Amino acid sequence: MIKKVPFEELKTRMERFRLKMDETNPEWQIVVIFSKVNQYYFTGTMQDGMLIIPRDDEAVYWVRRSYERALDESLFPRIKHMHSFRDAVAEHRNLPKAVYMETEIVPLALCQRFLKYFKFEDVKSADRQIASVRAVKSKFELSLIEQSGRIHKKIFEERLPEVMYEGMSEAELGTHLFTIMIEEGHHGLSRFGMFDTDMILGNICFGESSIYPTNFDGPGGNLGLSPAVPLFGNRERRLGKGDLVFVDVGCGVDGYHTDKTMTYMFGKPLPGYVLDIHRKCVDIQNEIASMLRPGAIPSEIYNKVMGSLSDDFLENFMGYGSRRVKFLGHGIGLVIDEPPVIADGFTEPLQEGMVFAIEPKKAIKGVGMVGIENTFVVTTEGGKCVTGDHPGMIPVY
Repeated sequence: MIKKVPFEELKTRMERFRLKMDETNPEWQIVVIFSKVNQYYFTGTMQDGMLIIPRDDEAVYWVRRSYERALDESLFPRIKHMHSFRDAVAEHRNLPKAVYMETEIVPLALCQRFLKYFKFEDVKSADRQIASVRAVKSKFELSLIEQSGRIHKKIFEERLPEVMYEGMSEAELGTHLFTIMIEEGHHGLSRFGMFDTDMILGNICFGESSIYPTNFDGPGGNLGLSPAVPLFGNRERRLGKGDLVFVDVGCGVDGYHTDKTMTYMFGKPLPGYVLDIHRKCVDIQNEIASMLRPGAIPSEIYNKVMGSLSDDFLENFMGYGSRRVKFLGHGIGLVIDEPPVIADGFTEPLQEGMVFAIEPKKAIKGVGMVGIENTFVVTTEGGKCVTGDHPGMIPVY
């Protein structure tokens, strides 16, 4: 049975987007959406096609492949079939000079093929407006995120420790983890918005593998499967007594993600100073969560927290050596790395219903990456955690 996005949900999303365009770009006349994630957000299906949103007319979802599947999955009111852009342009006359598009996503070659038939003179960005609307989740969206959070909590706190054994590789643990996640209801991938970013689950690491250099914009590292696939977990790195196990992966239900990091002590406890640093990261997470209220400014949260930390603690905080990232948390929803971000420069006030993954972490040479990450919903009472409140460093021995 196909679980469809309700019609009223789609209608409200489109209305909110139109209002945002009116507010920020009052001269706008037409928006064209190509990315599959944004197609899904506005139509409830993701196909090879484009969504055309005229200012003064009803939006049309033009689908090349698969038109039949789009009709099966979507309650969007106007879905039409096209073989090429030529079919669609025939029904859109008197085009304005400028079109708003996802300039962060659409490749130049696709844009040029589109402009061959749709003779716009100028291309402007609708990225911020789409991101702003997507950032505030509805009750429908929050219900899926909360379901994902429950799955995440159960897997990390109950099921994953049961499959760890001495001598297993990171890749083997990742394979067990993926199987368990699918069994529990995970939708099967961790989707990112960052350009050209592949991901299976996330980082599955033993010891210092968790601080190995990576192209991914996060505090942790990962040896990965190979230079061609620097993801998932390494086949050669084997689990031994005394290892820190660092697992940072996304989970999702029907497109909506949660993000969570859990740490484990395999075989024997880690040294006391390591546990002290880890507990400090948990305290930082909880402090940030308490500030996730409507009206709070992300950059002010970031600067307040960072300004409270000693120079000694800041060394290797949020990344090892020169590889530190400049955020403490990120928005999450249809992709794991959505705006807004708990970082300097993000000055738009938080709104109730926004969702953040908060991830204070610190690298320790000879040990790996300690710290924590959980997913929180912005409420009037502060951040509501949907992925569980276990502080980590679960003993497995």
